[in-house]
Amino acid sequence: MTQQPCATVTGLILSGGGARAAYQVGVLKAIAHLLEGEPQHNPFAVIVGTSAGAINAVGLACGALRFAEATRNLAHVWQNFHTEQIYRSDWPGVLSQVGRFTLRHLFGLAGKTPLALLDNRPLSQLLREKLDFSGISAAVRKRALQAVAITAFGYESGQAVTFYQGRATLAPWLRHRRIGVPTRLDLPHLLASAAIPMIFPPVKVDGQYYGDGALRQSAPISPALHLGATRILVIGVSGNLSEEQVENPLITGEFPPTLAQIGGHMLGSSFIDSLETDLEVVERLNLLARLLPEETRIQQGLREVEVLTISPSKPLDTIAARYRHELPRALRPFFFGPGAMHSSGAAVLSYLLFEPGYCRELMALGWQDALRQREKLLPFLQQCTAFNHGEKNL
Repeated sequence: MTQQPCATVTGLILSGGGARAAYQVGVLKAIAHLLEGEPQHNPFAVIVGTSAGAINAVGLACGALRFAEATRNLAHVWQNFHTEQIYRSDWPGVLSQVGRFTLRHLFGLAGKTPLALLDNRPLSQLLREKLDFSGISAAVRKRALQAVAITAFGYESGQAVTFYQGRATLAPWLRHRRIGVPTRLDLPHLLASAAIPMIFPPVKVDGQYYGDGALRQSAPISPALHLGATRILVIGVSGNLSEEQVENPLITGEFPPTLAQIGGHMLGSSFIDSLETDLEVVERLNLLARLLPEETRIQQGLREVEVLTISPSKPLDTIAARYRHELPRALRPFFFGPGAMHSSGAAVLSYLLFEPGYCRELMALGWQDALRQREKLLPFLQQCTAFNHGEKNL
């Protein structure tokens, strides 16, 4: 007998943010803790990630048959991170990369090899060792997962492309500057989604070069809805404003902004602003759906989407500034000159400081923030997993 799918499908959205994504792992650990004693199924039928959030999303999806174990594995990696596991941070590696970058982009030399400020080949090796992509197919086949998706930005097409793997009945989509493409996820898709422009090199997938998916992802929540989610948990990495920013929103400065300050705002506009804007759009559409008669909602294709957001209760820039001493010595001159080693420019540092002290504090903050919302969070974890039988996965 064929079971009908549950009317409620819970989706999880993990936004981008480099090292800030350690916060997401703390939240996921808290979720596993809240589910302790219950059957350890994956509470999220749809998992969507971008950039570093894509790495967490795929890590979770690969272990969706054992959710608690998957969160423990993610936590073990993040709490023991060192920058050298993500990008070259030794003197020879840093100097050679800077030299190639200068030759290529200032003098037009050094060939056609994609270059960036940092060499992230160590990240490729780490992901190859830690991830078993076959776990995604197994989870879909055994109905522990409906779909997992990651978004990358196509430099030639100008499209935000969401690569997804899931049930065969999930249809691709085409919207203005954003499309959904069914595929078997693999390492190149993940590296492409996490390739922060100018910082990490673009990655070639199916003939096109891709970069960080947050670059032009105007509707970060959209992929989860296309993949069938009816309610969504968003784990953001924006962080609250500092006390000084709250008390005096028109702060004046004696000196012009540093490169690090400017870069921090540019990264924030890519990773954070689009998600917050999309959340506002969803809230307005929910209000509209509540005001319209049911018949009109059906005709217009409008439905209310329940959204719960968990985001840092403390400013992550301030936390990063406290751990700037953990930055490898070879990188300090290149961060010091643009001002990233000062508190005012710590936003850039908060994205690139893959060191244990900083990551562990972000994980602890994520744990605390999630448990503070347990009364709202627990209903999101009571997900029906009765998907249709007899359907092939992609």
